[in-house]
Amino acid sequence: MLKIDDLHVAVGGNEILKGLSLEVPAGEVHAIMGPNGSGKSTLSYTVAGRDGYAATTGAVTLEGEDILGLGPDERAAKGLFLSFQHPMEIPGVQTMNFIRTAMNAQRKAREQEEISAADFIRLVREKAKLVGLDDAKLKRPFNVGFSGGEKKRMEMLQLAMFEPRFAIMDETDSGLDIDALKMVGEVVNALRGPARGFLVITHYQRLLEYIKPDRVHVLAGGRIVKSGGPNLAADLEKSGYEQFIEAA
Repeated sequence: MLKIDDLHVAVGGNEILKGLSLEVPAGEVHAIMGPNGSGKSTLSYTVAGRDGYAATTGAVTLEGEDILGLGPDERAAKGLFLSFQHPMEIPGVQTMNFIRTAMNAQRKAREQEEISAADFIRLVREKAKLVGLDDAKLKRPFNVGFSGGEKKRMEMLQLAMFEPRFAIMDETDSGLDIDALKMVGEVVNALRGPARGFLVITHYQRLLEYIKPDRVHVLAGGRIVKSGGPNLAADLEKSGYEQFIEAA
């Protein structure tokens, strides 16, 4: 579903990704773990199309289509979703208006009908209960005054609302308590299916106790240096990353 082939990415003149290759089939959840500075966020930003994170060589395809030449909005319309490590605030823009506008922009790009106001309100309230957000939060400016955990809940609300074909979760577990971690796992597990893929980027095993990955990859020195089953995450928790840093 998502295929990355020999990807090289330089940021600020420094090469961060150095020939990274990875394939996540439809229906699977893959986890990427690695030390600070290994290139995890660079990978997520490059795939999502963030400015300043352009590939120098290599290819990234989503369901067989090259996406490196597309803008971030076009990639989102193709069904790509990125959950940020540090979600942004948008003062003056009501949360429900923001989410509905984003949904309808994607629908328009896919030549689908816009979601009606009534259907949207019903759906957003249903999904808000799933992630633990009340109506008052939905009426506030987007993420303004929210705690770190509330911002992550808002990200999971967007994930549940947009139902993307492929979701990248960039250290979504950062700063979350046990209840919030469980909520993230519930949302992801509810969306798992044969036509959807996930790439979960994390430092620690704790999120993977709620989201059971099909494969775990170790990213160090800008490339994937080891891949294995779910037990690899537990092994990393015990042994650390030092051996892989040396190997990279």
